[in-house]
Amino acid sequence: MPIRSTPKPWQAIAAITGIAGLFIVLGHDGRRVAQLLVLLLPLLAWFAWPVRSGAVRWLRRIAVWLWVMAFALDGAIRAYLLDAYQAAPDGALVLGAAANSNARETSEYLSMHWRTAVLWSVALLTAGACVWRLARHGRRAPQRPSRGAILLLALTLLVCAAAYASKPWRRLHPVVFWAGWAQSIQTLRASWADEERGRKEALARARIAAPAITRDGPSTVVLVVTDSINRDNMALYGYGRATTPRLVAHRKQQGDRMLVLRNAWSADASTLPALRNMFGFGQPESGNAQHLLALARAAGYKVWWMSNHDDIAIEQQHARLADVVDFVNRTPGRASASLDGELLDCVQEALEDPAERKFIVVHLLGAHPHYSLRFPQGHNPFDDQVDAVEAGLIEEGRSAWVRRFRQEYDAALLYHDFVVSETLQLTRTIGRGDAYRAWMYLSDHGQEVGHGTDRAGHSPATESGYRIPTVVWQSDQPLPMATEIAQRPFRADWVGWTLADLLHLQWEGRQPARNVLAADYRWEPPALPLQVRSFTD
Repeated sequence: MPIRSTPKPWQAIAAITGIAGLFIVLGHDGRRVAQLLVLLLPLLAWFAWPVRSGAVRWLRRIAVWLWVMAFALDGAIRAYLLDAYQAAPDGALVLGAAANSNARETSEYLSMHWRTAVLWSVALLTAGACVWRLARHGRRAPQRPSRGAILLLALTLLVCAAAYASKPWRRLHPVVFWAGWAQSIQTLRASWADEERGRKEALARARIAAPAITRDGPSTVVLVVTDSINRDNMALYGYGRATTPRLVAHRKQQGDRMLVLRNAWSADASTLPALRNMFGFGQPESGNAQHLLALARAAGYKVWWMSNHDDIAIEQQHARLADVVDFVNRTPGRASASLDGELLDCVQEALEDPAERKFIVVHLLGAHPHYSLRFPQGHNPFDDQVDAVEAGLIEEGRSAWVRRFRQEYDAALLYHDFVVSETLQLTRTIGRGDAYRAWMYLSDHGQEVGHGTDRAGHSPATESGYRIPTVVWQSDQPLPMATEIAQRPFRADWVGWTLADLLHLQWEGRQPARNVLAADYRWEPPALPLQVRSFTD
């Protein structure tokens, strides 16, 4: 009879790691694969330590099996969601579907997709059986391990301890992630009732205000809200790199029909408060606050909200007030690689809609970190030579990693210029020639990329966190006082008043003095958590 060779402990560890690693690779990508593998190591380190007691060996076998299968199950679920929906489990699509499902709907879903469920179940059962057999071969010899083995084990445990001490790493662990995921579902269900009630109240307040449209005939207004764009990195504002060639060309062609506000500021350094202020006219917490989308609908506009963000709060607080909602991104946060150009077809479809009055909100990721994910791979023209911008950063003592982020950020702005310019071009060319059309573009907040300090990212403590672009275009005759208006300081939390002007909305309580286009505009500096040298530099 052939003699079966018993796997050595290191061979069993390698095989178990390979099985778990296969599922990790299926469900994750990039550096997360390495992070998950490090998080997997602690129990496998125990597997390599000699254990004499039979009872403890059984406990170790069970613990290793449960540990490894948690990672395998996590990878399998993520892989299925990526394949079926291009979505992450903590994305708005999946969280929303899970929070909105009941037992009957779950059973109906499984009855439709049982074949896929069976295939993944077979794969997991097979993996589980293999891990269970391999887990019996942990080290049991009575002799102490060698000094080299002890050193390797100590180093492994040190690396694992560092990984578990890091919150961004630790929250990737399947047990931590899915426990938090379940809590997110409960929190979401509880918040939905409040958000839905808030939307109903906003619509009721808008109807009571009875806004009227003061212009006859068809009209289309497009609002492009982007993320993390600092105007100091735009050639449109005088930057030394050609990051906005298309917007510059539009500006030359359109003249005073296209107004570039030179001194635009956000009142917030992060997205959620910025959007609440934008659509809440700078006073979203007041008892009788209006919401711009609710007012537009009450006046008779058909409203669209299309977004490349995956954010439940934004969807519930703003997007669901629109008549048509379209989210093209299914991965939340900084890991999302969905490009903003995916929205252009949605913009075209909305502009081609036969509705007489249209208000279209386009919410872009812009240059939201990570910058390298905001433009097509291989499309960075700023990383191959030392130009004047790079030389300036070196002279200012900026670190190599900040200079690299600046290159990626500028490449993101170059791609962003293409997307934003296309929305303007579509607005200008689609629809009836005699229809009124307006387009406005601004960022929710700015970004620090080596401007005032040696760091990159959101920055509530520096001016770069608040310096934003703002551009307005109208199909009517050139704007009166365009040169003067372009130099006015502008704050994004007042943008609702300017948009109300573009929409030609009139209601009791309107404050034209906060509309940057108005002759009687009255500037008031926003209360920022830092001292600004000048709002008109």
